[in-house]
Amino acid sequence: MDVASTTAGTRPAAPPSASESVLEPAFLDASRTRDHERWVELWWDWPSRDIMAHPDYVRLFARPEDRAMAAIFRTAGGGILYPFLLRPLAAEPWAPPESGSCDLATPYGYGGPFAWGLRPGEAGRFWNRFDTWAIAQGVTTSFARLSLFSEQLLPWNGDVVPSGPNVVRHVDLSNEALWNDYRQEARKYITRAREAGVRIVFDPAGKKLAEFQEIYTATMDRRNASERYYFPREFFDRFIASLSGHFTFVHAILGQRVLSSEILLFSQEHAYSYLGGTLPEGFPVGANYLLKNESFKYCRDMGIGAVVLGGGYQPNDGILRYKRHFGLSGERPFLLGQRTYDAEAAGQLLDRRRSWEAAQGRRWSPASGYFPHYRS
Repeated sequence: MDVASTTAGTRPAAPPSASESVLEPAFLDASRTRDHERWVELWWDWPSRDIMAHPDYVRLFARPEDRAMAAIFRTAGGGILYPFLLRPLAAEPWAPPESGSCDLATPYGYGGPFAWGLRPGEAGRFWNRFDTWAIAQGVTTSFARLSLFSEQLLPWNGDVVPSGPNVVRHVDLSNEALWNDYRQEARKYITRAREAGVRIVFDPAGKKLAEFQEIYTATMDRRNASERYYFPREFFDRFIASLSGHFTFVHAILGQRVLSSEILLFSQEHAYSYLGGTLPEGFPVGANYLLKNESFKYCRDMGIGAVVLGGGYQPNDGILRYKRHFGLSGERPFLLGQRTYDAEAAGQLLDRRRSWEAAQGRRWSPASGYFPHYRS
């Protein structure tokens, strides 16, 4: 399947000119028309075309004060595409208002730096240019949630920290082989859902967005999820408008009631089981089990080889154990990239955050393992 033929940014009418075939590393801002075009051109030239590296995806997670950016490097044999958010620290209530510093982070999901077709020395050339740029911008720290597909990644220029396993379900199998690779619990609930009359509906236009958002919000409430996992209606409206053709909602319906609902997000070679949830009455009938099974077959029939199910909130929690019901063979480590450019400034920001929280009447300390500490 060529998911890039859909409408999340149209393919350039012609490839870049020969004079642009090899460039120095450059820094693009998705809010600028020509930068956006250059970003999309390189994304199209990348065989893997991960949707989470597309400028229209990155822009979804930029606050008004943030910049959705990418560091790119078009080489003779391939390229580097590293999307990130540049976040000015002066926008934070606990930071000095006159601060000219910032930090970098990949958007929600799995990020780069992505690379393909590089020759010896080109990775080092990119990182040298990137570090020079970051220091000039006053970058304090840089953080990346790294793609589970390590073969797509440029080696990170800092610390790499494991953050628990994630499950990747390979789906390029026959129905029988897929079924036999599930744990017994999954097979039991899929059968129960079918016997109960649960049906699966694919909704690429988001017609049942209201039902999805109700279920998603209720699920986050039930899990006591962090605030960062909540998204307003405006986010989903922009998601639908800007990524049309690269996703579908999937609903498990019993009678007229949607019991479970998810977003499937498509890249060229794999899909993401992205955001979703299930109502309590959907558990006994196995609504989400059947939803997952039919989603796998849907992706396979599109020519997609794997579906990323993700991990859990805590090590070996119920969410991760549930995802393991669909097979252990595709489990991969989830790694975080961390880099501190200015340790002194990071320490001062941590002190400022602690003092500001105390002034609000709160005792605060950074969560263990959170990076950067001052944003915990």
